[in-house]
Amino acid sequence: MNSRPAVIVLAAGKGSRFLGADHKLAQSLGSLSVLGTTLRQAIASQLPVVVVTTEALADVARRSVAARDVVLVPEVGSAGQPVLGMGYSIAAGVSARPDAGGWLILPGDMPRVQPATLQRVARELTSHAVVYAQYKGRRGHPVGFSGELYSELAALTGDEGARRVIARYPAFALNVDDPGVLVDVDTVADLDGVRGTGVSQASPDTRW
Repeated sequence: MNSRPAVIVLAAGKGSRFLGADHKLAQSLGSLSVLGTTLRQAIASQLPVVVVTTEALADVARRSVAARDVVLVPEVGSAGQPVLGMGYSIAAGVSARPDAGGWLILPGDMPRVQPATLQRVARELTSHAVVYAQYKGRRGHPVGFSGELYSELAALTGDEGARRVIARYPAFALNVDDPGVLVDVDTVADLDGVRGTGVSQASPDTRW
């Protein structure tokens, strides 16, 4: 088994709360897009990176990673695809790197998570089945899963994410000095905040 965990960047959601003309992940953030900035941070961690996305955002992803590291899934809500959602995306990403030493799940709309945070979460997977980054007592991302949970992660479906897996195993809270673990770009106001100051007022995480 590859001893290094892989970072699975989730970029297949509709981003329905973002009311801009283009998808939130394609919005500019400095010289890159929101997704491109998230991927730059993930790549800088020197961990393997996989992007799970849709055809609509495939070109955005391929500007940052090799085509072999882009896993395409149908759009959420596609006809005849009732099981799609975050759980499906996690399963697709994990299944693309079955020999990794674990997996760090990072939403593509979190461009301020620092590479050092990803590295620290990855290291803790040698001692814990589930690890999540926490800033000042608030739970954030990434959430890491050890290699022993492969079968459960690869079987996920629907939009429940990995809540059922997390509920079955003790989760270790890793305190980090990185406010970016709480910062996502969910709305136009969030994007303006990240562009202006590098942080935004993040709401409590409900995706897990």
